[in-house]
Amino acid sequence: MSTVANESRFRVTGMDCAACGNKVDTAIRRLPGVEDVAVSVSTGAVRVRHTDGFDAAAVTRQVRNLGYGAENADGADPATVGRHDHGQSSHTHHDPAEAGRPWWRTKKARLTAACGAALLAAYVLGHLAPALERPAFLAALAVGLVPVAWRAITAARFGTPFSIETLMSIAAIGAVFIGAAEEAATVVLLFLVGEMLEGLAASRARASIQGLSSLVPKTALVEKDGQTTEVPAEILAVGATILVRPGDRIPADGSVVEGSGEVDEAPVTGESVPKRKAVGDPVFAGTVNAGSVLRVRVTAAAADNTIARVVRLVEEAQESKSPTERFIDRFSKVYTPAVLAVGFLVAVMPPLLLGADWNEWIYKGLAILLIGCPCALVISTPAAIAAGLSAGARRGLLMKGGVVLETLGKITAVAFDKTGTLTAGKPVVTDVVAVGRTARDVLSLAAALETGSSHPLALAILDRAKADRAPVPPAFDANAVPGEGVEGTVGGEAVFLGSPQSAGRRTALSDERLDDIEALNAAGKTVTVVLANGTVAGYIAMRDEARPDAREALAAMKAEGIRTVMLTGDNRMTAEAVAGGLGIEARADLMPQDKQRIVRELQGEGLVVAKVGDGINDAPALAAADIGIAMGGGTDVALETADAAVLHGRVRDVPDMIALSKATMGNIRANIAIALGLKAVFLVTTVLGITGLWPAILADTGATVLVTANAMRLLGWKPR
Repeated sequence: MSTVANESRFRVTGMDCAACGNKVDTAIRRLPGVEDVAVSVSTGAVRVRHTDGFDAAAVTRQVRNLGYGAENADGADPATVGRHDHGQSSHTHHDPAEAGRPWWRTKKARLTAACGAALLAAYVLGHLAPALERPAFLAALAVGLVPVAWRAITAARFGTPFSIETLMSIAAIGAVFIGAAEEAATVVLLFLVGEMLEGLAASRARASIQGLSSLVPKTALVEKDGQTTEVPAEILAVGATILVRPGDRIPADGSVVEGSGEVDEAPVTGESVPKRKAVGDPVFAGTVNAGSVLRVRVTAAAADNTIARVVRLVEEAQESKSPTERFIDRFSKVYTPAVLAVGFLVAVMPPLLLGADWNEWIYKGLAILLIGCPCALVISTPAAIAAGLSAGARRGLLMKGGVVLETLGKITAVAFDKTGTLTAGKPVVTDVVAVGRTARDVLSLAAALETGSSHPLALAILDRAKADRAPVPPAFDANAVPGEGVEGTVGGEAVFLGSPQSAGRRTALSDERLDDIEALNAAGKTVTVVLANGTVAGYIAMRDEARPDAREALAAMKAEGIRTVMLTGDNRMTAEAVAGGLGIEARADLMPQDKQRIVRELQGEGLVVAKVGDGINDAPALAAADIGIAMGGGTDVALETADAAVLHGRVRDVPDMIALSKATMGNIRANIAIALGLKAVFLVTTVLGITGLWPAILADTGATVLVTANAMRLLGWKPR
């Protein structure tokens, strides 16, 4: 059993709508020792927080009593050992084994087919032998209604008396008493068809996020003592070396220890262009090795790889309800009893007060019960939020719950960290200025001294030398001069590489050179001077450059009326140079507490603020913001500290996340309008006598299917 600080997780199968989730939630809360319950219908996950000595088997028994399949999330279930459900009613409609079956082989589909066949047989029999018509329709009604009524009774026993099944059962039994058995049987069939369609839609939504898990291959090739062995990917240990052949999916998160080549990360990141990977570069489980053979050292166990963490975070996110969802839950708890009361009043008041026909008004009252079924309304929000969270996760946009997804659409200001967020976080050579020789020679001298160094500025020089194909000759007697730079002999020349101040102590720098260096510093660049035999050979300028998509992303937010500001601990000159190129307001020389203070000031101006940072030195500001967004390559800190995470380090993902939130909230508003609009129309037409029981159940089933289908459209959401 998976238990963290007295928390257990369970898998429940057969929950197709929010009403199912509410039944499971209510039933589990009645058990002794339960402190809190979180149910995610879309993932079939249930989390129970409880006191010590809690009986986990009681949860699975309670859920099975409701007619759903249940088991401990981590496998063997104490309630199932040596048991084959002898005690279960034959009307139980869910089974853990059904989870992977095609929809037409589920119990719901079989029950619907049986009910449809019985109804068709009743029509034929009624036509051939009119005397048998009523008994035939009653038998057809019983096929579908008995399981539904049993579920209504069970739900009432475990704390949910006002369920959809209760309304359905009252309406169908009432119809029999007023001589409408044929209609009652048809209504039950339509109800079962609607439930089957709900189940189909729910399983599609569930498969969408679980489909990510299937990206990871089942086996891996492990290298040990020169031998290669195929093992299950789930047992790979951290530190193991695996062989990944061209065309294979990478079976674990890791770093390349030998080989280089292109890796297609589109399945995980949505990035269409393959990324070049070399020794030391990280690779993700589920991505495809498109180039040569790679040897990879495993850095995360199967349960902790990027995809597993994404799936787990999305499941947990779907368990936390948004403000709209919580309101609709509260509303539906009042709404269903109110529908029963209205149906009762419509059935009895006109005959009692006005002497109207009892049969006619009881019929109208029963139709109102069916119109009032809250299924479409209750599912309108969670279905859209589950689809929105899944669509985001498939593109590396992680949001921890409906509250975050809903709030993102209200953001009016975004505060960005600079280093590693708006910029790539590593310097690149921007200028090579030569004095009396070629720029290639200057790079060669500098690269020769920096060979073997892991300092970020040294790596920038070596990368540029490689890109420009500058030769890197050997350096002799190379050594670091503490606090100044590096010196050594290259090609018979005494070479020094260091800051302008250190170079100025070794030789006089002309006013022209000092002006050039000052101009580069003013552009936010770090300048390193190269001296050869005591004279200036040239200088190299470096800067942590803005990410390629940063300018476009900031412009997109500005176009939406969102204020953007850059908060950095860097000096003002560097900050303003980067900000000027991006068209963003800059605040520099900030400590972590200053960033937090500025976020609070923005909130004081009435703005809803998102803070985007790397999740470490930005922690106070991330916590203070309305939404904290971590920018990173799936690091633990990035995933765990913030409300949302942009896994793939694209600035463009921030406005995309806001756009996804707005699309989801628009979808929810449309769903609520469909659900309530159809009910309002059919309520009026029923009272006026234009429509009856069939259209009433069609209105409810139709609305449920429409809102679910509308929510599922979000699974195909793509950024503009």
